[in-house]
Amino acid sequence: MAAGKGRKLVIVESPAKAKTIAGYLGGEFDVEASVGHIRDLPNPSELPAEMKKGPFGKFAVDVEHDFAPYYVVDPDKKKKVAELKRLLKDADELYLATDEDREGEAIAWHLLEALQPRVPVKRMVFHEITREAIQRAVGETRELDTALVDAQETRRILDRLYGYEVSPVLWRKVRQGLSAGRVQSVATRMVVERERERMAFVRASYWDVEGDFTPGGAAQQFTARLTAVDGSRVASGRDFSDAGELVGRGAVALDEALATRIAQAMYAAPVAVTDVQEKPYTRRPSAPFTTSTLQQEASRKLRMSSKNAMRVAQRLYENGYITYMRTDSTTLSEAALTAARSQARDLYGADYVPDSPRRYEKKVKNAQEAHEAIRPAGDRFRSPAQVAGELRGEEFALYELIWKRTVASQMADARGSTATVRLAADTGVEGAQRVEFSASGTVITFRGFLAAYEEGRDDEATARAQASEEERRLPKLSAGVPLTVVRAEADGHETTPPARFTEATLVKAMEERGIGRPSTYAATVGTIQDRGYVFTKGQALVPTWLAFAVTRLLEEHFGELVDYDFTASMEEDLDRIAGGEEHRVEWLRRFYFGDEATSAEGLRHLVDDLGEIDAREISTIPLGDGMVVRVGRYGPYVEEIVPAGVDPQTGEVTDEAAGTTPRRATITDDIAPDELTPARARELLEAAADDGRVLGTDPDTGRAIIARAGRYGPYVTEVIEDDGDGAAPKGKGPKAKPRTASLFAGMELSTIDLDTALRLLSLPRVVGTDPEGVPITAQNGRYGPYLKRGTDSRSLASEQQLFDITLDEALAIYAQPKQRGRAAAAPPLKELGEDPVSGKPVVVKDGRFGPYVTDGETNATLRKDDDPESISPERGFELLAEKRAKGPTTRKRAVKKATRTPAKKATAKGATKAATKRAPKKA
Repeated sequence: MAAGKGRKLVIVESPAKAKTIAGYLGGEFDVEASVGHIRDLPNPSELPAEMKKGPFGKFAVDVEHDFAPYYVVDPDKKKKVAELKRLLKDADELYLATDEDREGEAIAWHLLEALQPRVPVKRMVFHEITREAIQRAVGETRELDTALVDAQETRRILDRLYGYEVSPVLWRKVRQGLSAGRVQSVATRMVVERERERMAFVRASYWDVEGDFTPGGAAQQFTARLTAVDGSRVASGRDFSDAGELVGRGAVALDEALATRIAQAMYAAPVAVTDVQEKPYTRRPSAPFTTSTLQQEASRKLRMSSKNAMRVAQRLYENGYITYMRTDSTTLSEAALTAARSQARDLYGADYVPDSPRRYEKKVKNAQEAHEAIRPAGDRFRSPAQVAGELRGEEFALYELIWKRTVASQMADARGSTATVRLAADTGVEGAQRVEFSASGTVITFRGFLAAYEEGRDDEATARAQASEEERRLPKLSAGVPLTVVRAEADGHETTPPARFTEATLVKAMEERGIGRPSTYAATVGTIQDRGYVFTKGQALVPTWLAFAVTRLLEEHFGELVDYDFTASMEEDLDRIAGGEEHRVEWLRRFYFGDEATSAEGLRHLVDDLGEIDAREISTIPLGDGMVVRVGRYGPYVEEIVPAGVDPQTGEVTDEAAGTTPRRATITDDIAPDELTPARARELLEAAADDGRVLGTDPDTGRAIIARAGRYGPYVTEVIEDDGDGAAPKGKGPKAKPRTASLFAGMELSTIDLDTALRLLSLPRVVGTDPEGVPITAQNGRYGPYLKRGTDSRSLASEQQLFDITLDEALAIYAQPKQRGRAAAAPPLKELGEDPVSGKPVVVKDGRFGPYVTDGETNATLRKDDDPESISPERGFELLAEKRAKGPTTRKRAVKKATRTPAKKATAKGATKAATKRAPKKA
């Protein structure tokens, strides 16, 4: 290639990152974005015909020859690769400035493979996008880290082998189209196991007594709770097992009767203070954010999903507001320590800053990723007030959270004192002659870091109780002081099952177990929801019955693959590959083919030697009391198990009962697994008994009208017999379809009668004709009741109007201007300002396929976590930039030759790595 003209090409991942970095470099630099990955393993169906029967045909990986991968350029990225090659022709140097983690290193390597540069290549790395950091990175480049590339490629191949070997088993035995994954299947198992604990949980009730006491007037009144009777500790929730049994040593459980007698006796009993203890209170600040703790706190405080928190954090990073957001390090650089301490001193005073900087060490299993903690960018932090004019909505809220956490991490401890008071009384009650009460209160005398930030808690009830205790001030008391009883009440409680995971607590649990990595947490939590294994109820993650079936199959036949310790050990192995301590080919060979030295089975042997799997049994979840849930082809249903030869109605053994069909009922989506008790299951069966109930005969057609319970709600329909009566004549076109109508919101399947059903089936109803002779009909549609005149539709206020509305009322509605629809363009949902590229106004609109942003030339659909009402201008501009980078959508099939050439080069991995002046580590 001919020499360039002194240009330097810098390639990053995103357009936003490119724009920010370009502003910090000189005019000789061209900064372009690859827009993420440009190459990947293709699906086997996308391979050229001549390769489908070869070694790459099953996985796009040749498992027999050192697990060589076959890569292709993504069809959407061919235009981008051509553009980068064109820019490279005029460049004297190429700077690969992708992120500094494994994924970023892999993107840089793929760019090398696809572009095949003949100019010097430099790896440019940084963990914050500020002018100083970028200019420093240009002068301190390094070579491509092939060990990191090996680790990421091993991870990709591992996930391909796992998914493509295990998923087909799920297709055959559970349901078509399901997927298994190295991390997603383990995360799903964690959610399912928690739900199993909730389903097995037995509630236990226990009682205590709460009272208000005072040594004098009302100003000194305080609340205390019964803690002991006759020397035995009163049981609390933690003294009961999940089976509802009292297991606490030395604890006694009070019933309502005894607690009530104690409460009544307290008013006449002499009460005195027996003990007062006071001790210092100290609370230390939390460490700066890692990826997982940022996701957890964003969920608790800002109600952000993990995926959305990372998306917002990425925008903040790319625009130079925070440091790199995928890290599990809690370390701060010396400059950051100085900046945080200086800012805390300026804002709160010298007393709020300790004498020496606080340094935090990570205590999480398999901690790695050599970045700093997530903090505000730069050697001097911008306060939230300083960025308020630049950031809006979620971006400002997340930046403020990061800033507060970072500054607070370098502030002094909160200090105070905690007092505990014990009271005693002789009640004269049998079984509780002498009772003891206790009360605790904490007084904060120096707020320290709490002046800037306080970490959220996952259990809101516990958080409120602790906050209440920390704010409670007890009166000055000493032993022997008599007290007056102001109030005494028996208080009943029930034990509660283990809390479901939220996104925050699931990420925390995964991190503690060493499952996954900072770059995968959000994607994993999103995947298990997108695949239908988990849904949200409020903030809680609830497993579907499908997840129960899939998890059971994996536990029973691929136990090691969903074992928590084994999954964590795989992460450790990948870390060793990244550190150059483990050889990727040897490790993949042991994983896939097995290890003779340890007699460990490989993945291929596990799949080949599965034996018989009873698909029906795998998809059955026992509820107890003769009730089970089965996961069927069309969804889950409850079934009453009828033993052979037993009459389900009387329990008598009969010869005829042997052929009885078990009762079944569809499980609606609003019932969580732990809510489906045997009693609730029987309620569903009773309701389903009305399914198919014959309401009577339509006098006009002579057809039977029945009421049914469908997956999408109850409905009525007519029965068209197969003998041709009432149907279209044979050979004269398609068979007639039965009329069907959904029940209105206020109707019940069990009470609907024939007259109501016939009225429903009479829809659509002709209301009349307008003055021009066009008929007006009243119809019930997917989005509610409406009127239709030709192509003009108008909404109705209620379903009852379908039967009641008159022609005059309908004409009055049509006389009004149409608010929405084809006749008048809907106003934009939000205006975002001028696009920095096109210079045209960008707005959010509601389209046929959902909300989207547009500048009049380019349209970009909003993602799942983008809220049309709160989306920021920067996010809108980013979506448009990504859409422009992809170019126009084409449905033409890629030419085989176009994907084959770069892929062949990709398999010769050592040649490219030689260009980085490091010896390849391949076998």
